[in-house]
Amino acid sequence: LTDAGSTEPRHKPEPVLRVSPRWLSPGSSVTLSCEVEHESAGWSFYWYKAVPDLSHKSGSYSYELLPASSNGTADNSYIIHGQTHTAGYVCRAGRGEPHVYTLYSQPHFVWSGGQTSDLHPSASLSVSPDRVQHFTSDSVSLTCEGNSAEWRVGSFLLPDLLSFCSDWGTMNGSTCHVQKIQSSNAVFWCESGSAFSNAVNITGHYDDLILLSPVHPVTEGHSVTLGCKWRTENLLSKVFFYQNDTLIQSESRVEMIIPAVSKSHEGFYKCQSSGKESPQSWLAVKCQ
Repeated sequence: LTDAGSTEPRHKPEPVLRVSPRWLSPGSSVTLSCEVEHESAGWSFYWYKAVPDLSHKSGSYSYELLPASSNGTADNSYIIHGQTHTAGYVCRAGRGEPHVYTLYSQPHFVWSGGQTSDLHPSASLSVSPDRVQHFTSDSVSLTCEGNSAEWRVGSFLLPDLLSFCSDWGTMNGSTCHVQKIQSSNAVFWCESGSAFSNAVNITGHYDDLILLSPVHPVTEGHSVTLGCKWRTENLLSKVFFYQNDTLIQSESRVEMIIPAVSKSHEGFYKCQSSGKESPQSWLAVKCQ
């Protein structure tokens, strides 16, 4: 069953959907909660998967009812088991005879950083340059790959602003080019007509110093190189690298190499040099 949410009268209440957790971890369940504010009881709740509608470049979705939701649920929460990849969800509520519905909620997402992306090769996102942190003057390319001839790139600016490449970049084929990254903490992903890619966290900074760390999780046993970069200078003096605020390397090199990553290397990293400190970013480690 597919519904279009654009025909609902605007005077009806719009519920608020919350998704927990926002980032998937292996084996985790996803809980959807639907809230109708300033309304009395008696609602039945309906839960939908958001399916990308690429006929609208600005971004729209059709909605497919989730299992066991066709007659509504009395509980305003719904648990999804076995979710393995990035997905979008929508809810609405209804009550009375004949049934009167609220508007659809805004889409909300649960993101996979790639822990199980090998199971879903139909869509993937790569970032160039491949790092989480960027200076606000940096240009960034976001490229979609997979079994589709048409793509769009979505962004969720925390806490809850959904937008697409057409709003802040230029889409050329399967690549979204961003001339200047915004000062923000945002999640990016690719959408085809049938699939969502892995998601990446990208941050823009006015700081003088940034940490160079990969946007995708690193596989156990593989090597990873972390770096430290000035906005205006190529050479750094002595560089200090920290994991979870603990000093782990103090040398004149601007890079720190971990030759074989393990779960113990997962955590928040930052660098310091010449009295300046970079923001910190999370380094994720996935199983082989």
